Amino acid sequence: MSNKKIAQSKNSILIEIDGMKCGSCVQAVEKILNSDPNVNHASVNLVTKTAVIELIEANKPLNELLNSLISKGFPSKKRDHETTDIIELDQKGNENLWTKWRQLIIATGLLIFSGMGHLVEGQQISIPIIGSLPFHASLATFSLLGPGRSILKSGFQSALIFTPTMDTLVSLGVTSAYLASIIALIWPQVGWPCFFNEPVMLLGFVLLGRFLEERARLNTGTALKELAKLQPQTANLILDNHEIREIRIGALKPGEKIQLLAGDRVPVDGLVLKGSSAIDISSLTGESLPLEASPGVELPSGSLNLESTIILEVQKIGSETALAKIISMVEEAQARKAPIQGLADKVAGIFCYGVTTLSLITFLFWWKLGTKIWPEVLEVSNRGFMQSHHLHNHLMNTAQTPIGLSFQLSIAVLVVACPCALGLATPTVITVASGEAAKRGWLFKGGDVIEMASKISQIIFDKTGTLTIGRPLVVGSWENNHSDKNYMLLLAGSIEQDSRHPLAQAIIQKAHEQEIQLKQPSSVTTFPGKGIAGKIDNEDELIRVGTPEWIINEGIEWDEIIERNFRLSQNKAQSIVAVAVGRKLLGFFLIDDQLRKDAFLSIEKLRSRGFALNLFSGDRDSAVLNLGKKLGFHEKQIGWQMLPSDKLNKLNALKNKGFVAMIGDGINDAPALAAADLGVAIGTGTQIAQDSADLVLLGENLESLPNALQLSKKAMQKIKQNLAWAFGYNLIALPIAAGLLLPSSGLLLSPPIAALLMALSSISVVFNALSLKLK
Repeated sequence: MSNKKIAQSKNSILIEIDGMKCGSCVQAVEKILNSDPNVNHASVNLVTKTAVIELIEANKPLNELLNSLISKGFPSKKRDHETTDIIELDQKGNENLWTKWRQLIIATGLLIFSGMGHLVEGQQISIPIIGSLPFHASLATFSLLGPGRSILKSGFQSALIFTPTMDTLVSLGVTSAYLASIIALIWPQVGWPCFFNEPVMLLGFVLLGRFLEERARLNTGTALKELAKLQPQTANLILDNHEIREIRIGALKPGEKIQLLAGDRVPVDGLVLKGSSAIDISSLTGESLPLEASPGVELPSGSLNLESTIILEVQKIGSETALAKIISMVEEAQARKAPIQGLADKVAGIFCYGVTTLSLITFLFWWKLGTKIWPEVLEVSNRGFMQSHHLHNHLMNTAQTPIGLSFQLSIAVLVVACPCALGLATPTVITVASGEAAKRGWLFKGGDVIEMASKISQIIFDKTGTLTIGRPLVVGSWENNHSDKNYMLLLAGSIEQDSRHPLAQAIIQKAHEQEIQLKQPSSVTTFPGKGIAGKIDNEDELIRVGTPEWIINEGIEWDEIIERNFRLSQNKAQSIVAVAVGRKLLGFFLIDDQLRKDAFLSIEKLRSRGFALNLFSGDRDSAVLNLGKKLGFHEKQIGWQMLPSDKLNKLNALKNKGFVAMIGDGINDAPALAAADLGVAIGTGTQIAQDSADLVLLGENLESLPNALQLSKKAMQKIKQNLAWAFGYNLIALPIAAGLLLPSSGLLLSPPIAALLMALSSISVVFNALSLKLK
């Protein structure tokens, strides 16, 4: 349960961390964060380059922690959760992509010049400068000091603090090839071959891979950027003299008034003061039907005004708005790891040490033993796998000597290894899945939540506010002796006007729907648990509205016909409210909480997918059993008149049969939501229910539940595919690069081809994650 408690922590903050390139970098950053005495837990996302940390003391400054990261080569700062921050990060991401593009263009140019040198020599064209060793030495030098400088700096800096990364492996590969070639050029008597083309080709392929990877990784955050763009940057402020002035939303203050024109997006959370309009909230909740906005209705930031001008009072601004909180929740969710990533993290932590050791062993083996055991490999390598026999001996990738073959294979081992794929396998999928879910109003609170959601086999539903809309409505009536229904609504609605009882509100709402003008009541008396009595203008007799039992005890007429219809109404398991004037009964109102429109479809969809379903409620047995019967629940799957402690005990018992999800919306559901393996809250429910839940479904669409669970299963499939590829690639590529198949089949991976394979390995897991995007 530890991950779950972290996800609910109030002391969690998000920090931006730059400079991470692979899974080893992630391990290094997490080690730094978790070593801080004020950090209880830290989780780092390589894709979004963020970390969510749970602090022991929330108010303690972060300067020392951030400085520690910066000193180790990871520039960091705290995220403030403003929507403008996301847009700025998007711009920064595009700038980084442009920088990588420039580096790639330079590296490609150097690669072309290097290739021209090979062609010149191969075709025996007399251009001495281009075909000379000093020319290729100059190209290699420029590659290292130009486009490759950032890789070398990062790689050796990581090595010096004993946290080797992907950059360290590439740096060792290109530097060893470069230095060996310089020695061979200056002192030809050592008999070493020159590898000046290796740094040029290696850096060219590495930079190509990083450019494509960065471009794909930027696409994984598309959903979050789309959410951020829902936030307007300006608002129309209404001044005291009624003048309207356009200002930045950052300058708005709670209590100020703003004008919202048709076609404008709501810039802040606000309360409608004047005007009526239809508001599109689909971008936030996934609801297809617009919200009818009128005075007194609260509107969330990011929603769209469809019809007419309205006036809003500013309630919440900046990071306190609904849109900013959604983005904050999604960002923290993306930074939280799925437990399935644990094995990859452990491997990534020692991966670079292992690869470096394997490279050294490969060098020593082929130099001292391999070529003596299998001398024919030198002839095979001269023919070369994927090698061009037209290249001259100094620059070709063939190995004519044991030392040359040893250099070639050891460099190939360094550059073919791909800790990036291990580091990207899970976070790319979590980033795409949580972003796509947020666009539809499904807020997962972490990668651990997505993984748990994929394991759920049992689901417990609360009744009121979950399967039903949570607002009682008048669903029928019975009139005594042809009494008028609208007259009953007039009398009952008038004396109930000041009542806050849910059944009273249902009658008042029905009266408003029928456009009945209610009258001012007088001498109103409330009888708790029974009903209400009072008078209205033009009606001399006392009006009583309440339970049938109370009406009978008050001496109101009650004959056999009334009793028969009362019994028939009772069989419908609905609340009955009787209305009487003087000693005469006018009739009954039948009031019930209505099923959500998509409840039946959602339940059937879950059943068809093999979920075991249960219904728990604190309501009376007749109402719960009647609803359960409509939805196809067996009586053994239904619990009624349950206290919060009863729900909790029954839930814990069900855990013995598999992972359990609890979906509810009220305060009484909070203990069960927190105890369930997966707590799910309906977005229209109470704040405490949403705080206790792991997955929040915004809006009133219950069909979001089976869809969100299905997304979690697809996400886990993608993660398993990525991990299988990442582990499988390294397990196969590293032995081949080390020369395992060279004696038997002559298969030799040149360092440039190895670098290309490494780049493709990283790109493949990102593109596989992007394929998760919902249509």
